[in-house]
Amino acid sequence: MLDAVLFADLVTELPSAVRLQRLVNTLRSHFGCGAVALLQLQQAQLKPVAVQGLLRETLGRRFQVAQHPRLAAILASRQPVRFPPGSELPDPYDGLLAEQPGAVVPVHDCMGVSLYVEGRCWGVLTLDALSPANFDALAVLQLQQLSLLVEAAIRITELEQANRALRQGGLPTVGTSTTAAQQYEIIGQSLALQQILQELDVVAGSELPVLLLGETGVGKELFARQLHRRSGRAERPMIYVNCAALPESLAESELFGHSKGAFSGALSERAGRFEAADGGTLFLDEVGELALSVQAKLLRVLQNGEIQRLGSDKLRRVNVRLVAATNRDLQQQVKQGEFRADLYHRLSVYPIPIPPLRERSEDLPLLAGHFLEQNRSRLGLRSLRLAPAAELALLGYHWPGNIRELEHVISRAAIKALSQGAQRSDIVILQPELLDLPGSQPQAPALEHIELPVQGLKQAVNQFQQQLIRQALQQHQQCWSKAARALQLDASNLHKLAQRLGLK
Repeated sequence: MLDAVLFADLVTELPSAVRLQRLVNTLRSHFGCGAVALLQLQQAQLKPVAVQGLLRETLGRRFQVAQHPRLAAILASRQPVRFPPGSELPDPYDGLLAEQPGAVVPVHDCMGVSLYVEGRCWGVLTLDALSPANFDALAVLQLQQLSLLVEAAIRITELEQANRALRQGGLPTVGTSTTAAQQYEIIGQSLALQQILQELDVVAGSELPVLLLGETGVGKELFARQLHRRSGRAERPMIYVNCAALPESLAESELFGHSKGAFSGALSERAGRFEAADGGTLFLDEVGELALSVQAKLLRVLQNGEIQRLGSDKLRRVNVRLVAATNRDLQQQVKQGEFRADLYHRLSVYPIPIPPLRERSEDLPLLAGHFLEQNRSRLGLRSLRLAPAAELALLGYHWPGNIRELEHVISRAAIKALSQGAQRSDIVILQPELLDLPGSQPQAPALEHIELPVQGLKQAVNQFQQQLIRQALQQHQQCWSKAARALQLDASNLHKLAQRLGLK
C-alpha cells in the first residue's frame, strides 16, 4: 500500500517542494515515528530540504557532518543504520521534535539511510521516535526497500528543476553547492523572498546594472553574490568594494589603480578593483557614500568601459558587470545635489528593493534556526534551541537592525545562557529574558477584561481557531497555503488542525 502511494507521487506532476514534503509525511505516517527528515549533502554539511515532526526552525539549520557522529555514520554506510535506545552518540534533533512543544525531550530511537542518485551521495533520510522501541528489524528492512523510491523521487525532482531552469534561460541547479554558495546562502521560504530570488535569476542572465535597495542589515551583499552566481560570469571573480570605507583621497586609486610615483607612497604600479573584476562582477556596497569627484570618474567608466590609472595616460578597457547597493534614498540625494543624476540613472537600470525582516516574518524561525546551529557549533553545545515564548518574542519584535540584529541577538543569548550556568552537555533552551529585546514581550490582557466562556475553555478555543481559519481562507480566496502563511503555520499542520476542528 505504501509503495503504491509513493509511486503515485512519482508519476504525478507536483512542485518539487510538495513532492518531497508529501514523501516525508507518508513515511512518518507509515513508520509511526515522531519525525522524518530529508537532508541534502552540500560539501561537508547536510541541509534539511523537507521535514515532518520537527520544529520549523530545523529547516534553517545546517548540520556539519564532522560534528554529528550519527549523521556521519549514516553517510558512511550504504545500508540503513539504526541507533538503539541508550546509544551514546548525540542526536542532532535532541530538543527539536515538535511532538511535545516546550519540553526538553531527547530522541530515544532513530535510524537513517544514505541516499544515492546516479552514483553520487545525495544525502540522508532520518527517522526519529520518542518511544524507546519504535523501530525493529522489519522497520530497518522496509527502510532499505523504500529508500529506492525516495532516490527516484529526488532524481525526478532534480530533472524537473533542471528542465525548468533551461526553459527560463537560467543555469541548472542539480548537484551539490559550491563552498561560496554555502557561505553566502540566503535562508528563507517566504513568498516575498522567493519572488526576489526569481527576479534575480531572470535579470542575472542580462548584463544590466542592478541597484539593490534596502535597510541596513537586510543582506544586500548576499543578494549581490546570488546574482553573480546565477549569471554567465559566475566562473569569474566578484569583487566587493565598501564605498563607505573609502577615503576620498584614496577612492580613485582603489577603484582604478595607480602608476608608480603617482603620489607619495606609490612605490609600484598597482591595479584597481575594476581591473580585478575584469570579466566578472564589481559590487559597490553603500554607493551613496561616494564623493562627487569620484562619482564623475565612475560615470566615465560606465559610459565607455575604459579606466585610467591614477598618474597614467594609458586607457585600459574593462568588461565588468556592475552591481550597486545602498540604504540611502538616492533620488532624494540627487535632488539635494549630493549624488549625480546621470550616475543614478546609470546605476539604477534595474532596481531591486530587498524587504526588511519585519516584512518577511515567515522566514524568521528559519533564520533563527540557522543562527542557533551556528552558535551550537561555535560554542560546542549538545543542543541549542528557543523556548516557545522566546520564538513569540522574536516574532513580536520589529527588527530595526534586520537579519544582522537577529544574528547578534541569538549569539548574545547563547553566551548569556552559558554564563548563567547552562552546561554544554545539556539541551540548552533560550528563554525570552536572554534575548534582551526592548518592548518585545507580548502583553497579556487584564483579567477583568476577559469574559469567561459559558461552554468551557476547550470548546471556546476550538471555536476561536475555527473562526481564525475561516477568516484566513476567506481573505486568501480559499487558498490553504496562503492561509497557512497568514496564520504562521506549516501548511500540513493547518490541514490537520482543520480536520480535527471539522472544517475539512
